Amino acid sequence: MLDGDTLRLGERTLRLYGLDAPERGQQCVTPAGQTYDCGGAAAAALAQLVAERAVTCRLHGRDRFGRALGVCQAEGVELNASLVSAGWALADGARQPALVPLEAAARARQSGLWAGGFTPPAHWRSGR
Repeated sequence: MLDGDTLRLGERTLRLYGLDAPERGQQCVTPAGQTYDCGGAAAAALAQLVAERAVTCRLHGRDRFGRALGVCQAEGVELNASLVSAGWALADGARQPALVPLEAAARARQSGLWAGGFTPPAHWRSGR
């Protein structure tokens, strides 16, 4: 795992399509007010989903950096939906509207990022 929404598959780098996860080093806040590396936590969640399983992806073009975009599964578990459902990534409703209700449910359960405070990853990246 490179981060919470990017995989290295052999020599190729693939970004998960339709979601945005925090970057490694991005700080978020727990309900108790402590900061933590939520980008590292998102990457760990993705690593746990993959965990030595065979990964297959359906490609959906390329991002602005030339990386392939895909909806991926690890032995039947869809990684994109699982990360959003667990609260470790935000849905991009314009690209993947099916992920929006999963994000809403994670928010309601206060799962992952939604358990505390965070800056949306796109805003965090633009402020660096």
